Amino acid sequence: MRILIVGCGDVGLRVARLLKQRARLAGTTRTPARMPELRAAGVRPMRTDLDAAHALGRLSGWADAVLHLAPPQADGQSDLRTRRLIAHLGRASLARASRTPGLKRHAHPQGRGRRPHTLVYVSTSGVYGDCRGEVVAETRPPQPRNARARRRLDAERRLRRWAARSGRRLVILRAPGIYARTRLPEARVRQGLPALSPAEDVYTNHIHAEDLARLAVVALFRGRPNRVYNAADDSRLKMGEWFDLVADHLGLPRPPRLPRVQVMAAVTPAMASFLTESRQLSNRRIKTELRFRLRHPTVAEGLRSS
Repeated sequence: MRILIVGCGDVGLRVARLLKQRARLAGTTRTPARMPELRAAGVRPMRTDLDAAHALGRLSGWADAVLHLAPPQADGQSDLRTRRLIAHLGRASLARASRTPGLKRHAHPQGRGRRPHTLVYVSTSGVYGDCRGEVVAETRPPQPRNARARRRLDAERRLRRWAARSGRRLVILRAPGIYARTRLPEARVRQGLPALSPAEDVYTNHIHAEDLARLAVVALFRGRPNRVYNAADDSRLKMGEWFDLVADHLGLPRPPRLPRVQVMAAVTPAMASFLTESRQLSNRRIKTELRFRLRHPTVAEGLRSS
């Protein structure tokens, strides 16, 4: 089985460690300097720029399954990168098969090369928008409030249409804040930036990078067609509690708690957008349908293991 990891960063490399004995792996990167790192992980590097349509031809006709981890571009209301990706994934040309050693004997019965039968897309829980602290299941209609989340929802919808037209199996994982030993808001905590007072604080959601990688692998093999899954752990934390746990883990002072108006004036616009949305993700579906067991059920346990 050939699996293409689009956007092979931290989570992609964690996926590679799980799958390198079970599949042939390729991963896209824009940076030539990262190619030795991918090779060392057992991943065939494909230097590809999702912002340039002419650079995507090598993705055509190679993979049986695709794990799409690449974020949208930084501006606009639609995900142009995903639009370009799905335009090329469906192309498996006879010319490519004829000039690629060993590919012809694995080719599609009609001689067109390979076309992916499964695509797993890691989206964001931000597509739900502000839910006023309510528990959110996958059946809740998305209502994204910022352009970043609207681009993600656009990608989901484009992928759904592509899967419906082509008969492919699409699985969507809506991930919240991803953390690991090297993915903590250390700079923010060190700067002593304030957090919201408990009475005004918002709920936040998390998943350890290792659990997200494991869940992506499970979704490749067990995910139901055209199905959405909340990729979240069991934590029920407010934002300030999350920063407190990180500060304790790093041996730093906990951030001060201030009224909302003062906090919003002290943080970046990107962080301010997170402080206007509150939700608690239900992860029941990954446990019952995918039979997934979290290795790091809560942030406190995940930080201890780090």
